[in-house]
Amino acid sequence: MGTDTGLDWSAWGGFTQAVEMCNNNGACRKFDTAVMCPSYRATRDEQHLTRGRANSLRLALTGQLGPEALTSKEMYDTMALCVGCKGCKRECPTGVDMARMKTEFLHQYHKVHALSAKERLIAYLPRYAPIASRVAPLLNLRNRVPGLSRLSERLLGISARRPLPKWRTDFFDPRREVAPPAGPDTGHDVVLFVDTFNMYFEPENAHAAIAVLSSAGYRVHLAQAPDNQRPLCCGRTFLSAGLINEARTEARRLAQAIRPFAERGVAIVGLEPSCLFTLRDELAVLLSRDEAGNIAEHALLLEEFLAREQERGRLRLTLRPIAAKRVLLHGHCHQKAFGAMGAVQRALRMIPELQLSVIESGCCGMAGAFGYDAEHFDISMKMGELALLPAIRASDPDTLIVADGTSCRQQVRDGTGRPAVHVARVLQSALAKP
Repeated sequence: MGTDTGLDWSAWGGFTQAVEMCNNNGACRKFDTAVMCPSYRATRDEQHLTRGRANSLRLALTGQLGPEALTSKEMYDTMALCVGCKGCKRECPTGVDMARMKTEFLHQYHKVHALSAKERLIAYLPRYAPIASRVAPLLNLRNRVPGLSRLSERLLGISARRPLPKWRTDFFDPRREVAPPAGPDTGHDVVLFVDTFNMYFEPENAHAAIAVLSSAGYRVHLAQAPDNQRPLCCGRTFLSAGLINEARTEARRLAQAIRPFAERGVAIVGLEPSCLFTLRDELAVLLSRDEAGNIAEHALLLEEFLAREQERGRLRLTLRPIAAKRVLLHGHCHQKAFGAMGAVQRALRMIPELQLSVIESGCCGMAGAFGYDAEHFDISMKMGELALLPAIRASDPDTLIVADGTSCRQQVRDGTGRPAVHVARVLQSALAKP
């Protein structure tokens, strides 16, 4: 059974060959790791295991489950609990990337089945966010007016047990933001890519990153659309719904804006791991080589950039002790999958007198919009309870919780009542001259 794929699978010899990379070795069944296949660790069900999903895809692609198997509701249910953590990409001996396969599956599925209202609402968030932010007080009523959360669950399937992220009227708009002059001149430029989530829900993270980079002497450029229209987006929300063509449109706009900087060797710095690693991982299968250029080589999380500059002896960042003396760090799934956890630890250790501990946990359970789904709420919380949430509850109340992922911070808040902050804000609080 062949299929007209949406992503470029030529590096694997085709989508079917990529699925065949699973050789049933069973490494995804192991429990001595905090990362591999969090849905299986929570359910213990082979269907919700990397190997189980790969085998189902293999049988569907080869026609052994019938001509319509690939776009069937049964296959949808098989793929539903994949949270896109990319743990399999890192830990599977053959490097199976089930997150990318799920995107391809959803692309095929939605050729036959229309998106639900909930899927459309999540996928198109970057498109309507500029409008939604202007009516933020009205949209934020959902969390405050009794009955509205139940109504949203009944109409959209969004769990009434979750408060939604708070829309901000003071959102971060690159078109009107002006980065402050750099501190001690290092002669280096950097481009800051502010994603949709930090732009419209937590703009303080973007401001903190600008303050840190400027204090370190870097000339900060803000990634802006060439047409000066709506803000840039990496396409991640569209990929999560299998809308590959829409994701490609967004990726192309972003690439056009930042490729000239990458060609000059300027670092492209991001804040949200899932968005930044889209540039490192998915850009090459969304765009042509000419369109993507060398962006992936220069795309770095804020902490990766700072750690790299420190290693090269170029970082001129003076930090002082902060009020908190202990930090508990939770890593986003993609930080773990792409080996970025060491960088965030090095960045935090730049702050004097700070004691750092890392939570040995897998996926927090929120996984983008996964945990907002009414059908997934319980399994989402079960994933969080495997390690992350108990570790935070057991920590001293004065301990600072750090998590770079937007959804991770939301899960921590919902599951423990404790706030978690982005590393950029921690570093900003330690600036010698705030």
